Amino acid sequence: MILQSLVNYYEILANDEDSYIPKLSYCNANVSYAVNLSLDGELLNIIPMKIGVQRGKRIIEVPQSMEVPEQVKKSVGIKSNFLCENSSYIFGVDNKGEPERSKKCFKAFKELHTNVLQNIDNATAKAVINFVSNWDIDRAIEHPSITEYLDEILSVANLVFKVDGGEFVHHNKEIRQAWEKYNSNSDNTNVMQCLVTGKERSIARLHPSIKGVRGAQSVGGSMVSFNERAYESYGRDKQQGLNSPVSEYATFAYTTVLNYLLADTAHKIYLGDATIVFWAESPKKIYQDFMSLYINGGTVNNDENLAKDEVAASEVKSIFEKIAQGKPIDEMSDIFDEKTNFHILAISPNAARLAVRFFISNSFGEFVKKIAIHYQDLRIEKQYPTDPDTFSVWRLLNETVSLKSNDKAATPLMAGATLKAIITGFPYPASLYNSIMLRIRAEKDINYYKVSIIKGYLLRKYKTTNKFKEVLTMALNEQSDNRAYIFGRLFAVLEKAQLDANPKINTTIKDKYFTSACATPGSVFPILLRLSQHHISKAEYGYTSDKKIAAILERLSIENNPFPSNLLLDEQGVFILGYYHQRNALYKKNNIKSEEN
Repeated sequence: MILQSLVNYYEILANDEDSYIPKLSYCNANVSYAVNLSLDGELLNIIPMKIGVQRGKRIIEVPQSMEVPEQVKKSVGIKSNFLCENSSYIFGVDNKGEPERSKKCFKAFKELHTNVLQNIDNATAKAVINFVSNWDIDRAIEHPSITEYLDEILSVANLVFKVDGGEFVHHNKEIRQAWEKYNSNSDNTNVMQCLVTGKERSIARLHPSIKGVRGAQSVGGSMVSFNERAYESYGRDKQQGLNSPVSEYATFAYTTVLNYLLADTAHKIYLGDATIVFWAESPKKIYQDFMSLYINGGTVNNDENLAKDEVAASEVKSIFEKIAQGKPIDEMSDIFDEKTNFHILAISPNAARLAVRFFISNSFGEFVKKIAIHYQDLRIEKQYPTDPDTFSVWRLLNETVSLKSNDKAATPLMAGATLKAIITGFPYPASLYNSIMLRIRAEKDINYYKVSIIKGYLLRKYKTTNKFKEVLTMALNEQSDNRAYIFGRLFAVLEKAQLDANPKINTTIKDKYFTSACATPGSVFPILLRLSQHHISKAEYGYTSDKKIAAILERLSIENNPFPSNLLLDEQGVFILGYYHQRNALYKKNNIKSEEN
């Protein structure tokens, strides 16, 4: 299913005139220099190919991405690429202290280019043949053009060719035709039914590497590979890719388009250890523009790496405004086809391979609705006016990490499970809720983000039973008789009574008693109620707190064990909701009074 979707997307892009996806027999590679030859094949000079890109406030030089002839997958053997290689193959020199190996690399480079170009009757092809035929490996490092950029050339940088400073050699029409013919004449005799296309075709034994997954090896990793007997099918000993027959065409298509997606920094997301890419079955990038902004919630206007298509941004803003107002998400702009198939793929590094965290397909419109429900489920009254109406998945997961931790990333499994819940509409993982509760116990920080997560988790968990429905609201529900919710409200009023009596106090009852009051109210609230009488008598307007305490206590049933010995974990979340709602209500009223004065 994953490979089929990728191959299908490759074909959509390959048939689009505005797409820059490499065609069959080609791929994208990062190129640092061009080797400029004379018509006689002599090295004239080295031309830098790096380009300046913005990285924060700095502009740095990076290799230029360029379509080049398809490159082979290398391990420990020697196998040359065509017209795009490193110094070991092109010049026969490197900085690894292995001169004999470099000579073998140059020999492989010479044989390949002679075989491909020998029958082409044009000056460009002859220049390359003259170069490989006459190049002196032993004196290569002394050439002034190489000396000028020696350190960088020897650092495994990719180089391509020009002749007399003109077009790139691999752009020459006749040379491209010769390469495509040579590349298609595979000596692969393993013809089987392809698992992806269903057609009888030559099967790829090795699949090209996938690059751009954070945490994976710099040379890339494989999604399909077999290198141990334990992974092989019966009768397929040491036949690698033949254990899961994927044709050479399908292999090229899925690896090319996946590398294309991973190279697009504006449309991929990092979450935990996963790199997430997404695509619509359409050549239009506006679907990806929209989704990259949409999933990132409150960071729409702040993240420099995100695509900022004006139409997509406007549509996202419109949806967020509806969510903030509690309105349903109606039909989208006509520029989007909500029935278009959309795919989300999460990949994680795993040694030399890549692991698929999840792969989910649905219509674009359904994904939009599912994510909108996520934002709606998390909606709660803000703690401060500056709090965002919606916030990103990254901001959500950041609340699960200790402030003292050196590693600020959320646990990978929880991050993946959370995003999966968001885009499918399933309940959030229990690990998310448990982590938030753990952070509250440790840090006593009951903020807008943490309480939003608690509300959303409980809302989804009890969606079918409507348990706790009366308290899973935007703001304070003074009519609720839920015991845990009442305890949270009561604690907020008791804390306010203490602050009224001691305005300059640094440590409140929240710092000392909140965790135990939340988990074991029976052992704490009698103490807090006795302390409150002292605070009430000392405060200038203590009678106001006394009336609030009395009103809240009246909602507790004396006959039904008003202060139980403990609360269950989900009830503790309700306690925190009650505390947050009541605290917001108390300070909101005070702010209104101060504004009126």
